[in-house]
Amino acid sequence: MQAAPGMDKTPRGPVPEEGWPAPAGAHYLDCLERLQTLVAPDWYLEIGTDRGASLALATCRSIAIDPDFKIAGPVWDNKPALHLFRQTSDDVFASGEIASLGAKINLAFIDGMHLFEFVLRDFINVERIMSRDGVIILHDVVPIGVASSAREWDKSKTRAWTGDVWKMTEILRDRRPDLTVDILDARPTGLAIVRGLDPTSDRLASDYDAIVDAYLTTELDPARREDLKETLDMQPAERFLDLWGGVA
Repeated sequence: MQAAPGMDKTPRGPVPEEGWPAPAGAHYLDCLERLQTLVAPDWYLEIGTDRGASLALATCRSIAIDPDFKIAGPVWDNKPALHLFRQTSDDVFASGEIASLGAKINLAFIDGMHLFEFVLRDFINVERIMSRDGVIILHDVVPIGVASSAREWDKSKTRAWTGDVWKMTEILRDRRPDLTVDILDARPTGLAIVRGLDPTSDRLASDYDAIVDAYLTTELDPARREDLKETLDMQPAERFLDLWGGVA
């Protein structure tokens, strides 16, 4: 089956190391663009904006959180409203300012600090303000090498740092079996699509300390890496999105 229009198949990003999971589907930005169309959100939220490549894809009312924006081009021309929070996500959610907007988020993209405990807190806080039929996307859920999946980013060894965000797929599938968690083989480091949200759930919040304790020292030794390659159950991104969009 051919890729959907706009799904870029040219190489972009780092190459996975031998023996590591190897996402080979459409680039994650192409997937995000398609998801914007498929979900057609009224409100979009993202954590971790950097230069604004992902934010530029949204055409609805949008919220972006980043303590160090480096927006390199216009990201507001195609939006009816845009709220930028130059703070950490923890501080933004603690302030209650997003709740004061009265926004029910339909689509969210979490791509902030690449340590699982930060992503877990972001997921907890974001789910609380999501619509029940909303979608949360997690970036960097597929580790592709030793240096890139370390908890500390050594920029002399890799320019692609996923940290230990890969732990989030195990956490969500284990602790929240009510959620639907699909992993797409989006280049270069995968996307998790999370649906079946429950904004009233407090299970992750109440178990937060125990989850962090259980996963903090977990490492990807060769045996665990092989297990992960199986349990990730990566879906071909183009096929997954085509089926979502009703493309035969």
